[in-house]
Amino acid sequence: MIDVQSRQRKVRFDLTAFRKRTALVSRFTNVDDKEVACTLVSDPAIHELNRDYRGKDKPTDVLSFAQNEGEFADLNPEVLGDVIISLETADRQRDERSLLDEATHLLIHGVLHLQGYDHEKDDEAEVMEAEERRVWAAIHAAEAVA
Repeated sequence: MIDVQSRQRKVRFDLTAFRKRTALVSRFTNVDDKEVACTLVSDPAIHELNRDYRGKDKPTDVLSFAQNEGEFADLNPEVLGDVIISLETADRQRDERSLLDEATHLLIHGVLHLQGYDHEKDDEAEVMEAEERRVWAAIHAAEAVA
């Protein structure tokens, strides 16, 4: 299950529609039986997190914080972690996509990171991108019959 909270007020966003999409992301990434927190924030908030946890002094679009790493990873295996999305950055980079689609894409990307996917190496990136495409195709198919 993915729980969504909005902590930003700068970008107008249809939270109800995003929560519907979130249910599909949860289903098609197979995290229905896990706990994922998704927080929508502004650029200053994600900038601070990016600086403090990744050493990058700039805003980014999405950050993932896995709870299943480190010495306490086995304490609560149902909790996957947190996905933080900057709606400001998402809005700037969305090109022809709707903000809903861009935020959904970032959520998929973040959840896959929580599941261990990465894109540091080319072969890893190919696997992760293929999984992102698979999830998107499943979401579009589900929405087409709804």
